[in-house]
Amino acid sequence: MDYRREIDGLRALAVLPVILFHAGFETFSGGFVGVDVFFVISGYLITTIILAELEQGKFSIVNFYERRARRILPALFLVMLVCIPFAWFWLLPSDMKDFSENLVAVSVFASNILFWRESGYFDTAAELKPLLHTWSLAVEEQYYVLFPLFLMLFWRLGKRSILVMLGLVFVASLAVAEWAAYAKPAAAFYLLHTRGWELLIGAFAAFYLSKANRKEFGKAVGEIGGWLGVALILYAVFAYSKATPFPGLYALVPTLGTVLVILFATQQTTVGRFVGNKAFAGVGLISYSAYLWHQPLFAFARHRSLTEPSHTVFLVLSVLALALAYLSWRYVEAPFRKRGNVSRGLIFSLGFVFTSLFIAIGYFGYVKNGFESRFERVLSGDIGHIEFHKYIDEKYFDCEPKVVAENALSWDGFLRCKQSRQGTPEIVLLGDSHAEHLFLGLAEYIPSKNIAFYILAAKPYVDSSEFKHIFNELLNNSTPQHIILTMDFGRVDSVGTGLYEGFSGTIKALLKAGKTVSLVGDIPRFNQDPGLCVYSLSTQSRSSCVLSRDDVERQSSAYDGILKRLANEYGLTYISIDENFCVDNSCGMAKGDTILYRDNNHLNIIGSKLVGKSLAERLPLK
Repeated sequence: MDYRREIDGLRALAVLPVILFHAGFETFSGGFVGVDVFFVISGYLITTIILAELEQGKFSIVNFYERRARRILPALFLVMLVCIPFAWFWLLPSDMKDFSENLVAVSVFASNILFWRESGYFDTAAELKPLLHTWSLAVEEQYYVLFPLFLMLFWRLGKRSILVMLGLVFVASLAVAEWAAYAKPAAAFYLLHTRGWELLIGAFAAFYLSKANRKEFGKAVGEIGGWLGVALILYAVFAYSKATPFPGLYALVPTLGTVLVILFATQQTTVGRFVGNKAFAGVGLISYSAYLWHQPLFAFARHRSLTEPSHTVFLVLSVLALALAYLSWRYVEAPFRKRGNVSRGLIFSLGFVFTSLFIAIGYFGYVKNGFESRFERVLSGDIGHIEFHKYIDEKYFDCEPKVVAENALSWDGFLRCKQSRQGTPEIVLLGDSHAEHLFLGLAEYIPSKNIAFYILAAKPYVDSSEFKHIFNELLNNSTPQHIILTMDFGRVDSVGTGLYEGFSGTIKALLKAGKTVSLVGDIPRFNQDPGLCVYSLSTQSRSSCVLSRDDVERQSSAYDGILKRLANEYGLTYISIDENFCVDNSCGMAKGDTILYRDNNHLNIIGSKLVGKSLAERLPLK
């Protein structure tokens, strides 16, 4: 197929917003749509090649996968290989175990499925995963397992029949994506069946442009269509945000914008010359490598910093990503794509060897618990969420969610656990995960009561649509329950007037229904993974596992006065719990040689029991 500079320019318009979005530049709040632009481009280019070869009667599935291997594997394997030593020296065992699992998934192009299953409330923050971005490669490769086989199988039926079938798939995929964007957002984001329609948009463009008798667009139409396409892409980049339901109908904006540029922007138009200018085309040539390099650079920088790195640091890393991209494009990508340099047999052999290597490293890293022997353990106690939830699941009843994978939790419906299977709970912890982590300890010290938690990753307000079904259950039963209200008060948007009004309405509704209500404060929040306290790393890292009492009081000042005011107005008991972690003028994630936290703001089993004992002694229970 003929080289089109504007396609490389489109790649630049895709990769630069993605990099700047992941760097945390708020101006590019919708920069994630660059991936959608890539999907459309990929769908267009690959379909164009396949159609041309099918029409000439020389399409070969082996040749197709050879081209994919030459295009994808060398640069990908280079980045994965470079990541391994940095992961070895810098990642904590829990993160190294996660990285090891990612290595296996990336190697078999299933990382999108893994990241979907890992997308629970307590999963490692996405920005800390060096290989997170490979999910989009997995989607593409899964698509290209099916798509060429489909075309080969139905080619004899003619293009019209094929387009009808693909059109049905497109409508179904878009409909599922729109539903899932609201009902199952993680699945919608990561999985092929909700992303396939985006690749098909590019495929439809290829079918149209391959028509021998198609009419050429006039220059005016080309200019309008091309500039409209650019405008749609840029609108999504700057107007969308993480709150935008995606990838449903909202994703039509950048994807249709991309296809408009593909259809209308040629070198005979000003928009084509703009998109295909030398700078954009240059970035486009190295865009694949730039995409591969940027996420590991950002993720490792975040791991090494006790706080979020500055914009200056991310800007430097973005430039470094482009520099590394140029080097890997010139010395890895370009040479491997030429058959004269590397034979088919060698490219497949190398692919097998490196895939096997990464799977082996990933397997042993996972079963060896992230090679935890790399570090000396200086504190006892569990960290991470698996032990905590395993303990609850095994000891208590009706616990939701069940662990659906080794380190993934399903958050369908609301979470609840009961001390006793029989009867309506007498004491209910109501809130988010900061209500849940108090359950274990409270149940331990009040075995005579049927205690439960009802939680969501949202604020426990009676007028909250998320909590509607929970309050229906609580307000419509006649049991004189004791409701304990608490939540993660560390959220920026959970304090002030919103907190007072939200809790006030909730308290009124509960009291009116004959419930007893108590308020519980929050635990100190740290800026560090407890693993840096547990394992012998740098003194600087361990020092961040302790806060001054003044720092803790500054945290609690955001909610303490409001909860005291509510307690006074409604005659409730308010219990502050941060004191459990303080001795003299310092407050820590550990007591003695025992860790109390499982991440920077959730208690482990021992920590929950510590606070549970205090609550059991202070709650006004009959």
